[in-house]
Amino acid sequence: MTVTHDLSAADYQRLVDLVYECCGIRLGPDKQTLVSTRLATRLRIRQCGDLGAYLDLIARDHAEQVHLLDAITTNTTSFFREAAALNAVDQEVRAMLQKGGRRFRFWSAAASLGMEAYSLAMLLGESGAIAHDCAILATDISTRALDACRAGIYDTEAVAPIPDDLRQRWIKPAGKKWQVDERLRRLVTVNRLNLAKPPFPMRGPFDAIFCRNVMIYFDRPVRQQLVAACHQLLRPGGLFLIGAAESLHGLDHSFDTVRPAVYRK
Repeated sequence: MTVTHDLSAADYQRLVDLVYECCGIRLGPDKQTLVSTRLATRLRIRQCGDLGAYLDLIARDHAEQVHLLDAITTNTTSFFREAAALNAVDQEVRAMLQKGGRRFRFWSAAASLGMEAYSLAMLLGESGAIAHDCAILATDISTRALDACRAGIYDTEAVAPIPDDLRQRWIKPAGKKWQVDERLRRLVTVNRLNLAKPPFPMRGPFDAIFCRNVMIYFDRPVRQQLVAACHQLLRPGGLFLIGAAESLHGLDHSFDTVRPAVYRK
């Protein structure tokens, strides 16, 4: 079957509306060529001659929406990215330990490939919190990213940002790659979650929620409901962390600012 990547303005608008309805991401006109390229494999697999036919298929086969979102979502992440936020949580955990805290719950809301969750897990290992009742929930909308998160296997370039002492203690050889130590992988529960569709199924309360570098893809109404849902799931005094390039400006919220991109309930 001949596949054409040409995407009419009408079909692209159909796609934009569908993606927004599915996950709250608003694709701009500048993404049209990128989207066409990324969806080419799905067209071949599903034997659709063009993107218009693929959109017709999705209307009949909602399971294909998962593959659509896997194809168009971007999984940019790294170990110890924007480390100041991680350090803020690490300091909070150590203070809780000194006060006798023995239960710790965290949520990496846009976990992507898992580097954020495992960076946090390493700090929990260093502080000794993992000797107690400690758990991290890692969620994302991309099943492809979540598979990588569950495995915890990364190439040499990916693990390079990890401080040397932590890498030696918590990262183990796995053939030509590297795997996060099993003690840390046991802390992390991985689930698919659509951040644009609260209320969420977990009950909390969480000591800290990482919702970093994801709200930039959402419009104000989606950001508003996401921030409100996170506030509800935090314990009093819990930390809410967003990306360094993000802001809660213009949103109704009850958080106190701790430092840029770090807030407290």
